[in-house]
Amino acid sequence: MALTRTVIVAGAGIGGLTASLTLAAQGFRVVVLEKAERLEEAGAGIQLSPNASRILVELGLKEPLARRAVTPESVNILSTRAGGEIARMPLGQAAEFRAGAPYWVIHRADLQAALQAAVNDHPDIDLRLGCQFEDVTKHAKGLTVVQRRGNSRQEELAVALIGADGIWSSVRGHLFPDVQPQFSGLIAWRGTLDATALPREYTAPRVQLWMGPDAHLVAYPISAGRQINVVAIVSGTWNRPGWSAPGEINEIKAAFATARWPATARMLIGAVDGWRKWALFTLPDIGRWSEGAVTLLGDAAHAMLPFAAQGAGMAIEDAAVLAKALSDSTGENTANIPAALKRYARLRRARALKVQRMARQQGRIYHLSGPLAVARDLAIRAIGPQRMLARQDWIYDWRA
Repeated sequence: MALTRTVIVAGAGIGGLTASLTLAAQGFRVVVLEKAERLEEAGAGIQLSPNASRILVELGLKEPLARRAVTPESVNILSTRAGGEIARMPLGQAAEFRAGAPYWVIHRADLQAALQAAVNDHPDIDLRLGCQFEDVTKHAKGLTVVQRRGNSRQEELAVALIGADGIWSSVRGHLFPDVQPQFSGLIAWRGTLDATALPREYTAPRVQLWMGPDAHLVAYPISAGRQINVVAIVSGTWNRPGWSAPGEINEIKAAFATARWPATARMLIGAVDGWRKWALFTLPDIGRWSEGAVTLLGDAAHAMLPFAAQGAGMAIEDAAVLAKALSDSTGENTANIPAALKRYARLRRARALKVQRMARQQGRIYHLSGPLAVARDLAIRAIGPQRMLARQDWIYDWRA
């Protein structure tokens, strides 16, 4: 592969690894820079709706992912005000039939391992662990990207640099130093437990969403059904950056200890042995994602709250559109790359912003109390299961 077709991707998370595979499929040589010495899961469960799973299947990952994923039959929506279930949105075969791809819930580590295995097997992808992006300069031949491993620095020519290095992106800091993540006032707690620790009725293949005053709780099976992933969202002021700080179990138990939370929700909270927590930050609309032959992808461009279960999905979509835009617009003429990256951002920005807004709105709806919670529950009941699923078509049936 010619050196002039080298694209450097900063970050080996879900977005960065997916982008390396989509770019390599379009004939680019890809170098992935990851500052961590090894890839380890950050977080636990992740939801892959059909808009994301379709792209992963097209990359040849259906078999390894299907082995470890769970296909939930439904999202069961429960209200603490109502004391139980108020609606059930069908997933499983119904969602796959409508969108043409599966809805999976999976351990983040299993998804990352499948992506990394595909990357390691690809002859045109060079994954460099313990190696981080440091600087980039533009010149007549394209870009020179400076990377650091320990005390040594290396320069490499590339036609493009993709910042897929998360919400605290170094690449974004280079492009747009004034853009800073904003704390949402919410803290996510996550943990897992063995499915055998729960009665069978609580381990069915479904996503449970409990809505309550100023907090909500989500639980679903992962790891081929052997574990249950539990995520609790509460208000708070703790806002340390990071993805996996230790969480004090008595603190999260206290947040769900009131009589407003049914015994099932409190049982799930109490069954988790080790809690981790992370402060939820978002990004404002930064207006543009690209500068010349450098662009952003995933959380680096549009970090969002997790209440639409689309953070990873948007990064995976970005990767597919980015690779297609570069391939369609450049061919062998790398001078067109800045225009191709602008086109990629133009194609993606409106959709990402729409999903960001939906996630914020759903978070507010989940945490309502009093008369507003009564109105919410009545409105959700009135929609009905099939209309509820149909309302997701604009997300699930998206195609690159």
